[in-house]
This record gives sequence, C-alpha cells and structure tokens, in this order.
Amino acid sequence: MIEAAIFDLDGTLVNLPIDYEGLYAEFKKITGKPCVEPVTKTIAELNPTLKKRVFETWTNMEFAALPRMTIVEEGMTLYQQYRNLPRALVTMQGKKTVQRILEALTLSFNVIITREDSLDRITQIKMAMERLRLKPENVIVIGDRETDKTAAETVGCKFKMVKN
Repeated sequence: MIEAAIFDLDGTLVNLPIDYEGLYAEFKKITGKPCVEPVTKTIAELNPTLKKRVFETWTNMEFAALPRMTIVEEGMTLYQQYRNLPRALVTMQGKKTVQRILEALTLSFNVIITREDSLDRITQIKMAMERLRLKPENVIVIGDRETDKTAAETVGCKFKMVKN
C-alpha cells in the first residue's frame, strides 16, 4: 500500500531549461579541472569554499532559467493524485531555486531534500523516507530518468516514470 510519494523536480514536475553547457564551463573555471563530469562526483570532492562557489553559480544559472520554466502535465497530475498523502521532494536543484518554484506553483511538500543535503539520489531518497518515517515498500518515487528508477529500486521503493 502506498503511504507516501517522493517526487523529483526538474523533468518530473517542471522543465527548467538550464544552460548546462555554460554551467559546466563555469564549473571548469571554478575548479580548475578540464573535465567536471560526472558533475555530482566532482562537486562532492571539492573543498567547502569551492563547493559553495559552484553551488552559487549553479543557483544563478537556475534563476536565469526560471522565466522559461514550463510545467510537466503528467507530473502535476500525479502530484494531485497523491495530494492526500505525505509527499517529499528530492532534487539536484538548490534550496533557493526550489523555494521560488514551489511558491510560484503553490506546491507543498512535507520533506524537501536538495543538492545541499546530498548530491546522491539514493541518499536523497533514503533521507526523505527517514524523515517521513516510512518503509520503502510503502513509498512510490516519481521521476523522469532511468537513474531515478534505479535509485528508487535500489532503496526498495516502487517507481513511476514520467514521460517528458
């Protein structure tokens, strides 16, 4: 029985057209590394000062994309479907960006886990379940990528793929 839903944000509830090519170029400048992919691994290994600069740059790029944000209808339908259950949000977007998006769309979640909490989706899902105090078999994760599906299944959650 599903007792809670955990949602991804970008690609699942909204499309946030971030200039990733430009973002990665900025990351290379900040880190001094010629290759920053996989980005989450590179960022996780940075010292706190560089990580803070990377996160600030990332947030600025997200803010620049906000005026062009669009809604993912299937994701919003699922959000409404699970409106009476506890809901969590797991995302690689930053806290400030998430706050703006949620306010603009009047969405609410019992738990919000962002990149500042963890850069690993499996860890994000586990953190959300711990805060919701639920077992994985009673939770559905809703996302738009195979990596979301793999993370959900690794933790033991059910999964629903949103087609974007």
